[in-house]
Amino acid sequence: MTNPFDLTLADLRRRTSVKWRAFPEDVLPLFVAEMDVHQSESVVAAVEAAMRAGDTGYPAGSGYAEAFAAFAARRYGWSPDPATMRLVPTVMTGVAAVIRALTDPGDVVVISPPVYPPFVAFTRDADRRIAQAPLDEAGRLDPVALDDTFARATAGGRRAVYLLCQPHNPTGTVHSAAELTLLGELASAHGVRVVSDEIHAPLVLDPSVTLTPAPTVIPDAIALVSASKAFNLAALPAALAVPGPAAIEDVARLPEVVAHPVAHLGVIAQTAALVHGDAWLDAVLAGLRARADHLDALLADRLPTVSWLRGPATYLAWLDLRAVLPDEPHPEQWLVEHARVALTGGAAFGPQAGGFARLNFATTPAVLDEAIDRMATALGR
Repeated sequence: MTNPFDLTLADLRRRTSVKWRAFPEDVLPLFVAEMDVHQSESVVAAVEAAMRAGDTGYPAGSGYAEAFAAFAARRYGWSPDPATMRLVPTVMTGVAAVIRALTDPGDVVVISPPVYPPFVAFTRDADRRIAQAPLDEAGRLDPVALDDTFARATAGGRRAVYLLCQPHNPTGTVHSAAELTLLGELASAHGVRVVSDEIHAPLVLDPSVTLTPAPTVIPDAIALVSASKAFNLAALPAALAVPGPAAIEDVARLPEVVAHPVAHLGVIAQTAALVHGDAWLDAVLAGLRARADHLDALLADRLPTVSWLRGPATYLAWLDLRAVLPDEPHPEQWLVEHARVALTGGAAFGPQAGGFARLNFATTPAVLDEAIDRMATALGR
């Protein structure tokens, strides 16, 4: 198989997605969660065949759900029932639909920052309030904070949701089965429902770590899943709401209009990825493991005071830049101006995360080398 990362910077500059158009050409973009990879040939063939056949109408059937169930069985040992799943346009639109189904306007959605910024935006757009139970210093779920926040969120008999990120974005933490079981017990004790964004689930890089989907240990949890991140298919989105055994009726009650914006080509592309893309995904995971090791070595050599609490999943490095830029609450702005490298600022992930930045290492070794060299030079290292 061709190395998925066998691309030059000139190749990448020809792309027109936000990663390669948000900043001037002299800025190396390592911010948004897009991978710098060749696409899987199985996906290319499926989309090309659909286009040539004029198969560009509306989605139908259960093929995508069946493909995900088989993929989950192979990759996680989980065999969810395709008949219980619901098609949604994207993970976050699915999250919003589920939140609306499980809570009332003005109810609380609990999150654990630092966490994916759209959790806040989509919750507020759904007319729900945010409460925070931050991760602990090790980047893990904090049971004491969760218990206290759940109690406040449900005071007066209000309904509430806990919005989980599994694996966690931006830290790369994979929540263990024991942690999720305790989360489920705390949520049940307070009448809180767990909704889990599992879009990064296929991207566990550490072979010693097992991914536990939330619905496998929290019976009334609902997971939102997609091949978008693992197969670099943001341009061809599709997603599924997958219920635990005690949440099947909740997912069945989602309004029919939730699925109306789903793109047929997205379903075709993601189904092909899930059915035929295992070898491609394995090659990408091998490349990402090598890239994470390389980033570790680069930081140790050029920026030893930049701290990275390396998680076992995702292609996102959560960097603590407070030691090198102590007076910069928005280090990403300084790095664009002085190093011509674009990262995602930590403050977007929660008020506790000023001085941090998220770096996307799903790129070529040459780009990663150049980015860290630029950062080190700008910082006088």
